[in-house]
Amino acid sequence: MNTKDLFSLKGRVALITGGSRGIGKMIAEGFIAQGAKVYISARKADACNQTAKDLSKDGGQCISIPMNVSTVAGAKALASAVMAQEPKVDILVNNAGAAWGGSFDEFPEEGWDKVLNLNAKTPFFLTQAMAPALRNAASAARPAKVINIASIDGIYLTHRETYSYVTSKAGLIQLTRLMAARLVKDNIYVSAIAPGAFKSDMNREARDHADEVAKHIPSRRVGTDEDMAGAAIFLASRAGDYVIGSTLTVDGGVAFASPAMRALQLEE
Repeated sequence: MNTKDLFSLKGRVALITGGSRGIGKMIAEGFIAQGAKVYISARKADACNQTAKDLSKDGGQCISIPMNVSTVAGAKALASAVMAQEPKVDILVNNAGAAWGGSFDEFPEEGWDKVLNLNAKTPFFLTQAMAPALRNAASAARPAKVINIASIDGIYLTHRETYSYVTSKAGLIQLTRLMAARLVKDNIYVSAIAPGAFKSDMNREARDHADEVAKHIPSRRVGTDEDMAGAAIFLASRAGDYVIGSTLTVDGGVAFASPAMRALQLEE
């Protein structure tokens, strides 16, 4: 058994959408630390360029390609820009996302369409557009990887009125399974991560009130950069080559341990 390079990404090329901040940046930093060449994309060019510069400081390779991927045209444009430089791409991380909160009686169509388009539609059409580069990189010995960033809100019932968000993330989990079933024959392995509470601009509650949020998490803390990077590295590397179609929850036990924890507390 050779476990020396089990988590290495040396020589691999990755594209991460929404890579300028939050979870996307955590994953990008982790991939670079394991030797990958990483392309990041985000809607805001200045932020994307600055993150790429920061992550390249210690000899890493991080390239910025700012792009709005909320439309099919944008997804195709990003794929074309990446494939113009990299005919082979080993890893695609579909992380770009949006959220919208609003009461049931007042929830707007705009909040539905914006979130569903970016969170569910874009991962499909970007993967479709990137398929030639993923197929070029893929082999039985070293499959290409697609990692969709879902959410535990697509698994368990949240108290927040984020109707389009929970729908999009639940749909993305099911889409992950179907894409995995189809693309495995091309040696492209599709999986997903369902994060819980991580400090980010999208999860300001965890960012600004971490101690309070931690009280409702079985592990009694919010997620760290290393927690997210570790999960993504596992799925992207040789270590995760037998994981296909699954969604890995990275949430400190919220989605699956919390009900049992509450039951045990009641018994006590």
